[in-house]
Amino acid sequence: MRPLPYPTEDEGSGPVDQAEGLRRLFASGRRQRLVPIAFNAHVDCTPILLERLAGAFTELGAHALVVDAADCAPRANAMAEIDLAAAIESLGPNMSYLAARGLPLRHVNSRGSCEAWLNAVETAAPQADVLLLHANARDLVRLLGRREVRTVLTTTLDPASLTDAYTSMKLLSQRSGLMTFDLLTGMAGAPKAAQRIAERLAETADSFLGTVVREAVWLDKRDPLTAPATPALARLAANQLLDPEAPDTGFGLAPLSAGHDVHAY
Repeated sequence: MRPLPYPTEDEGSGPVDQAEGLRRLFASGRRQRLVPIAFNAHVDCTPILLERLAGAFTELGAHALVVDAADCAPRANAMAEIDLAAAIESLGPNMSYLAARGLPLRHVNSRGSCEAWLNAVETAAPQADVLLLHANARDLVRLLGRREVRTVLTTTLDPASLTDAYTSMKLLSQRSGLMTFDLLTGMAGAPKAAQRIAERLAETADSFLGTVVREAVWLDKRDPLTAPATPALARLAANQLLDPEAPDTGFGLAPLSAGHDVHAY
């Protein structure tokens, strides 16, 4: 599997069981799932987090399409305006990539929505079981409308990245009505600090926005991209693929809050 084409400038056997169940769901022809990921300008390891997350979905048996419309993404191929399917680049048997920087804004209608463009992407990629939509929070608002999804926020140990993640959460909760989020933190050998970051964001979000951080995962950005998903990352991916209206299967964590005993993953 080739890396994402960016510009040069002790949880037991749960994830294995989830993977088997999700493979059966895919085999039965289940519909695509959309996983929004809010771009964070202060996260210097964004490509690593995106690829590790996409890899977690492929380990579960899904074909993952990364739709990269963030400010840090490569410019969209001119072909994307003519034939979206032809602009999708294969990165391996179960992963593909669409460079889409600037495309959502080119397809905004008179009501400020570009949901139709997202629908076109989904149609152009019937092979994709999961679409990872990476975009600025303001573009996610235009793209998602009132879809029932759980956005993944990203941070590092940099306080500015925490502020950025909170700002994205506030915008999405107030304008799209999204009230639950997941969190991916990139770090280098400091899991306790990453845990504090997660707890701080969860406490602030609950107190001031009424929103919930559902899953919090921290990844060491020094690990190889080919490393298997950690149990926590596999669980996050599996829970993202479940129908949000379905009853709790017991796969997930209790909502994260300050003081919650979270293990280092």
